[in-house]
Order: sequence, then C-alpha cells, then structure tokens
Amino acid sequence: MLSVLGVLGGTGGLAVIATVVVQRGKFKADAADTLTDAALTLVQPLRTRVAELEEAALLTRAQLDSAREQEQQLRATVWDLRRTLDRWREAILAPDATLRRVRALVQAGEDRHRR
Repeated sequence: MLSVLGVLGGTGGLAVIATVVVQRGKFKADAADTLTDAALTLVQPLRTRVAELEEAALLTRAQLDSAREQEQQLRATVWDLRRTLDRWREAILAPDATLRRVRALVQAGEDRHRR
C-alpha cells in the first residue's frame, strides 16, 4: 500500500491523475458528440422514408376516394339498366304485347337516355 502511495505521490503519478480527471469531461463530451452524430445519421433516412410513406398514403387515399365514387356511379348505372330491362321484359311478356308497343317502349327509353 505504501509503495502505491509512493508511486502516486511522486510528481509523475499526480500528473497522471490530474490529466485523467481533466480529460474525463472531454471524453464524455466526445462520446456524446459521437452518439449524437450516429443518431442523426440513423434518423435522417427514417424521416425521409416516413415522408415518402405519408405522401404515398395521401395518394392512395385520393385513389380510393376516386374508386369509391366510380363504384357508386357504376352501381347507379347498373340499377338503371336493370329497371329498363325489367320494363322491357314486362312489355314483351304482357298478354297484349305487340311489336309496335315494344318498339315504342324501347324508343322512349332511348330518348330518355339521350337527354
């Protein structure tokens, strides 16, 4: 124990201890800077990717809204065409059906759709 104190008590030993104590704060600051740089290097590509994904999500939502609107329009068209076919079927199968009446019904439907 005394020999350790003798070595540390010498001028060289005190200088080493003083240097370590003074440099300790610098080591911590350097380590913090290194960690911060590493974190920023990792975070920036993630931010870029998140921005890309948000833009893609907005585009996808717009496309979905457009597809829903088209679907509604198509459903309305199909419903209208079914009604027309039902009217034609009834006219054709009516007991008093004539070719003239069926043609008049079809012509009236075509005139209505042209408007």
